[in-house]
Amino acid sequence: MNTPDTTRPIGHQRGSGFVIVMSIVTLGIYAIYWVYKSFQELKNYRGQGVGGLGGVLLALIIVGWFLLPAYVGRMYQEDGKPNPVSGMSGLWILVPYAGVYILMYKSQEALNGFWGEKGAPAPGTATAATA
Repeated sequence: MNTPDTTRPIGHQRGSGFVIVMSIVTLGIYAIYWVYKSFQELKNYRGQGVGGLGGVLLALIIVGWFLLPAYVGRMYQEDGKPNPVSGMSGLWILVPYAGVYILMYKSQEALNGFWGEKGAPAPGTATAATA
């Protein structure tokens, strides 16, 4: 069950701290990129759901911040594992200032755990073939 599934495209692991720091430094531009990539990788892997552009547009009206952890949780459930995040994790977005970063951290950690089990290289160790 821990063997990598080579039939589906897996996503990339990203450092959770890196995602947060870059989102702050770029005044949210990296956060938009992160939302896009996360939704697109989930769609590519699961074969269903909202893609990158749809995820970004939904995040602008708050819905995407609930949908992203819901998709991650469903991905874990489809793999027969307990889900570390769910749509309810999106409630973090309602906490002023820090909520969005907590949600990003929790979602990225869950994605890293899943992609890591599927064989994605750890953050910062990408090879030239995956860059």
